[in-house]
This record gives sequence, structure tokens and C-alpha cells, in this order.
Amino acid sequence: MVDVSAKDITVREACASGFISLKTETLALIKSGTAAKGDVLGAARIAGIMAAKKTSSLIPLCHTLALDKCSIDFELQDGGNGAKAGTAAVKAFCRVKTTGKTGAEMEALTGVTVALLTVYDMCKAVDRAMTLSEIQLEEKSGGKSGIWKRG
Repeated sequence: MVDVSAKDITVREACASGFISLKTETLALIKSGTAAKGDVLGAARIAGIMAAKKTSSLIPLCHTLALDKCSIDFELQDGGNGAKAGTAAVKAFCRVKTTGKTGAEMEALTGVTVALLTVYDMCKAVDRAMTLSEIQLEEKSGGKSGIWKRG
């Protein structure tokens, strides 16, 4: 692990996002809450938060962080904006905040990825062709490098 003992303790925040492309019929099940496994976005939200909290157990050499805040939010898209032609998409965002000596980018990326994997798991019986894509850091702040924002 990288030695962060000499770094200053600062408030650190990160936001990551990603897509899962799926059939419009699958999105309709998610919206209506009628998926066989239940509340897809509710389960995905909890899974993403749990994963963000466990990031250091999943990613070798990643520092353990006590998260002060973690949220998972979703945008439902009926085509375009990240969805492949003829499909719909769910865009997920994971926002994390901590006070510490190292950034929270990995926690945000892990949270959004597991949230999207949970959508896949809960809907795979009706749509095995779902595709996760564009998992990326949107922004981060805190520490010596300060603020960074995508594009």
C-alpha cells in the first residue's frame, strides 16, 4: 500500500457514473416495480452502498476508508444518452464523502459498478443481453490535487 501517513486530513468527495443498456421492456419492469425479484433500484441502491463501504476488501492495496456519506442515484433513459440504438438504459451515480488522507474515487467506482451489476442480476431472467458501459469517475475533490471534473 502507498504510505499516506504524511498527507493532510481533508474532506474528500468523489462521484462516479455508469450505464446499463437494456431492452425497453426491461426498463418498463423496473419502472413498474414488477420484476420477479422485486424492487430492482432499491436493491441496487443498497448493494452499491454496501460495496462502496467494502471497497478495501475487494481491491488489493486500497486503503480502508470510513465513509461519511454514500448515495446511489439513478436516471432512467428510454433511448439515447448512453443507451444503444433501440434500447433503453439506466444510468447510475455513486457519490461518496469522507474525511481522511486519501481519496474516495475507488469507493465511488466500486459502488456504481455493483449497483449496475445488481440491476443485471435482478433482470437477467428477462434480458441476458444487458450491457454495462462507461463506468467512469465524474469528479473528485480534496487532498493536494484539489478538484477534478470530467470534461
